[in-house]
Amino acid sequence: MSWPQDLTMGAKFAVSGGREGWLRTLLTAVGVGLGVTLLLITTAIPSALAARDARTNNRNDFGTTMVGKAAADTLLLGRSDTTFRGQDVRGRLLHAEGPKAPVPAGIKALPRDGEMLVSPALARLISSDAGKLLRERLPYRVGGTIGDAGLIGPHELAYYAGDDHLSQGDGEDVRRIRAFSDAPSQTPMDPVLALLVVIIFVVLLMPVAVFIAAAVRFGSERRDRRLAALRLVGTDSRMTRRIAAGEALAGALLGVVFGAGFFLLARSFVGDIDVAGVNLFPSDLNPSGWLAALVVVAVPAAAVAVTLFALRGVVIEPLGVVRTSTPRRRRLWWRVLPPVAGLGLLYPMMGQGLYGGGFNQAAVISGTVLLLIGVTMLLPWLVESVVNRLGGGSTAWQLAVRGLQMSSGTAARLVNGIAVAVAGAIALQMLFTGIDGDYTQRTGADTSRAQVTVQAPHSGSAVTSALRRTDGVGKALSLDKVTVSAGKSAEDSVSAGAFIDADVGDCAALRELATITSCADGDAFVVEGGWNQNVYRIAKPGHRLWLSSPLGDDTSRPLAWALPADTRTAEVRTDPTGNPGEGGIFITPGALPTAKVPAMTTMIYVSLDPNVPDAVDRVRNTVARTSPLFEVDALQEVRVDNRFGSVRRGLYIGAAAVLLLIGASLLVSVLEQLRDRAKLLAALTAFGTRRSTMSWSVLWQTAIPVALGLALATAVGLGMGSILLRMVGHSVSFDWMAVAMMTGIGAGVVLLVTLLSLPPLWRLMRPEGLRTE
Repeated sequence: MSWPQDLTMGAKFAVSGGREGWLRTLLTAVGVGLGVTLLLITTAIPSALAARDARTNNRNDFGTTMVGKAAADTLLLGRSDTTFRGQDVRGRLLHAEGPKAPVPAGIKALPRDGEMLVSPALARLISSDAGKLLRERLPYRVGGTIGDAGLIGPHELAYYAGDDHLSQGDGEDVRRIRAFSDAPSQTPMDPVLALLVVIIFVVLLMPVAVFIAAAVRFGSERRDRRLAALRLVGTDSRMTRRIAAGEALAGALLGVVFGAGFFLLARSFVGDIDVAGVNLFPSDLNPSGWLAALVVVAVPAAAVAVTLFALRGVVIEPLGVVRTSTPRRRRLWWRVLPPVAGLGLLYPMMGQGLYGGGFNQAAVISGTVLLLIGVTMLLPWLVESVVNRLGGGSTAWQLAVRGLQMSSGTAARLVNGIAVAVAGAIALQMLFTGIDGDYTQRTGADTSRAQVTVQAPHSGSAVTSALRRTDGVGKALSLDKVTVSAGKSAEDSVSAGAFIDADVGDCAALRELATITSCADGDAFVVEGGWNQNVYRIAKPGHRLWLSSPLGDDTSRPLAWALPADTRTAEVRTDPTGNPGEGGIFITPGALPTAKVPAMTTMIYVSLDPNVPDAVDRVRNTVARTSPLFEVDALQEVRVDNRFGSVRRGLYIGAAAVLLLIGASLLVSVLEQLRDRAKLLAALTAFGTRRSTMSWSVLWQTAIPVALGLALATAVGLGMGSILLRMVGHSVSFDWMAVAMMTGIGAGVVLLVTLLSLPPLWRLMRPEGLRTE
């Protein structure tokens, strides 16, 4: 018979073997289907990111070209972004200057004055009790919703509000544009982050491949006994192996169908899932055609290859299977070749990250895969070597050890996926920890002095007074800024030594930026020690100076002012945001000239009462009542690079998916193992073995290979992490707490699966299980 005929006969056996055959095929299909689901999700990631980026570019207003004069096709746009309880809220104020003004993506027409169009998520939030504070911040009537084309995800909080009073004099966040979708230039990802992304994909997909390979071997011992019966009726050894491959092919093809169904089901719930702040529309998760076709072809082909590989050392004769006798001990020498080859591929790239050059992605992928494959090859040898040396103990222990000694390969296959996942997770954790300092920097902000800053493009005396009356505000210190020069005109100022800044505020506010001892209203100070060396040329007591607006307002004429002769000096101090002091002239209000001072900008440092809930949001509400364009920043002591943060969030999403796959596939594997030993369990129960003894034996039979697998995974993970750190040019350091956490998560998944398998185990432990037809 030919290959097609033999494969077809095997497929018929897979679906026509009665209840037991269908159950075996179903378990294989479910195991393969779970792996196919994750593979399809992975192939859909590029299209999902592309769709997300396209929507971002279509509504982009950061890279747009500003227009100087109003026209029929211009739009005034003000950015009024805010934050509510840690969630970003994207806000835009719009004012059409003509009938042909551009309209942002996702809306059909610009909102009228006092009206806002909101995202569905924002509409739900502001209509609920939880969004009451945010609703107070948005004093507009809701006139409609923003469509999917104008949002990056279904959970995004965003709004467009009409404001006919908007003008370019409201500050830098207001600009005049003619069109959206002028995408900003994208800086290429640096080589270290690119390496990190490649490693993440390899580490997350390797366990999937391992689980698929294990799933196609479900029921392998019973299958081999059936194949012996085929030999009895006249098939030769090659034909028998092809029939076995046909059985695996049928389960794999059904698994592909299951995987497609699981994928469609998971995709329908994508819009309800938010992991690490990232969410997608279901339509975004659309696998690339050729990648999906590759999965559909590769998985069944791999099923056939794995089956033929598994049968290479099995002699199937008409009267039985030789594998049931004592197997030959596994050899170690060839099992260390893949990890050694992986090291050989990665070693030439040691220290390459120091020079900013790119890494050879093919070599990185191949080397990492070979290292992780080494785990799957070394684990069967390790389990066999250890369990063959284990001796007596309790009845449960002896049952578990004897079961492992008879089928250590099956136990190793059960744990391989966990071991690969943990090894990869440890390596990734080491790499993340090692390069964290490169992408995470301390801002220098002192949150004990202030927790929030407010920047107003014009004098903020009104908002300062309002903040001091706000519930949750301990104090609000306001500093106005004016430009001081030695010459009346810009040309004179440049020739005289350029400009310096002068800060105007009460004594308490001035002390935040300088070490001032005695201070009273009417005093002025020359603050030295800052980075602006022009202070020593311009700030001379008794000399006439010129005050002008820092806004560059041509309508505001410079004002003559003499620096008081009794002006004292003070040393500069780092401000609460962590910025080094500029130095300059500090002025109390009483020292200013009586004439009208040019327009000034304002910085307000706000200290909050930690006992008042939502104090930051109350501050934002107060500021928004004055102007939604004022910039409010909550001070943070640590800032994370956006791309590094995005990669880390992507890892969390992928890790969550892989953990779900690990748990589900492992549970299916355990159930298949229990079903394969149903008659043995029933026989032991019939002879009086206690249920607790059987339960403990199952636990030990799982725990021993898991412990060995996690030990091997820890060793390989630490080695792989050390190599990756050396590749990016960092010294090797071990975060033992993180290693323990990764290992504990793997052990926790196995423990949970074991507990879930106890109810089926108890149902199988009945003497009725010895019945046969």
